[in-house]
Amino acid sequence: MSHHEHDHPLGPPRLIDRRTLLRVGGLGLGVFVLAACAPKMATTSEGSAATTLSTTLPGFAEFAATVTTTLTDGVWMIDSDGMPEHEMMTGITSWQQQVPVPQPYTGDNAWRIPSQPQLADQPVSTRTSLYRGAIALAVNGVPIFNALNNRGDDAFLAGELDSWGGHAGRADDYHYHVAPLHLSERVGASSPIAYALDGFAIYGTTEPDGSNVATLDEYNGHDLGTGYHYHGTTTYPYINGGLRGVVNVAGDQIDPQPVTRSFRPDGQPLPGATITSFTSSASGKYALTYSLDGGVGHVDYSLSGSTLTFTYTEPSGATRDETYTR
Repeated sequence: MSHHEHDHPLGPPRLIDRRTLLRVGGLGLGVFVLAACAPKMATTSEGSAATTLSTTLPGFAEFAATVTTTLTDGVWMIDSDGMPEHEMMTGITSWQQQVPVPQPYTGDNAWRIPSQPQLADQPVSTRTSLYRGAIALAVNGVPIFNALNNRGDDAFLAGELDSWGGHAGRADDYHYHVAPLHLSERVGASSPIAYALDGFAIYGTTEPDGSNVATLDEYNGHDLGTGYHYHGTTTYPYINGGLRGVVNVAGDQIDPQPVTRSFRPDGQPLPGATITSFTSSASGKYALTYSLDGGVGHVDYSLSGSTLTFTYTEPSGATRDETYTR
């Protein structure tokens, strides 16, 4: 399976300080204290087969209402729609008119994470590869891509990311490009904030005992005697800087991983636009507002079954409607 290609338009540097973004996101959080534990299986109950267990993987339990984890034959299968509870898109200054839409990361198209990761003889670096698809999965079910876009440029410095470190790709799929450190307050001090697709956990800005992070390798990870793990950081590579564990790579991405496809023509860059707000409702209605050349534009859209309906309002006041079927 192959993931969609993902273009990121360049733009002016963001005015927000990177350290502020990575530490507090859009939630106004203070300094985090994040302790780590090795991935382990919590209380389990038997599923339909002896090799399938319904489990609680550390970190994911806090998002059990929208994310499901199941251990099957040594692989964690993680179902989600890829939509976080926090606000999205606000603060983006380099936007190509894509918007977040729920994704079918379920069943055979779920995320796959090895339950017993193994170190690779030849790790894969994100500095020169893996410009397509995800490299990790946050515990809220949102995928995490390489910090570099498919041209090798820092997505944050290009103004492509919102105040939580994410944006919508060509398939209108929301994902992060930096560590979602804002999740640490939600999951607590003993849980990871994400897992790399090689199976190794990703923790925040402290070691398991609450001390400062020890020296990291080029992949943003280390083994202090309790097993290898990664850390999210406020400097490049911000998230796992590659895959230190065993993975299969095909087409410049980790394979297998969920497939998501565009349902409408690719959006085009809108130079000068800044996204100022984004709202969503439980009924599947979404509203994005942006500023451009002193005016205000809107994208209102709704999802009903497999049908998406868009209403675009230009800063000039002109409107148009579009409908697509997924």
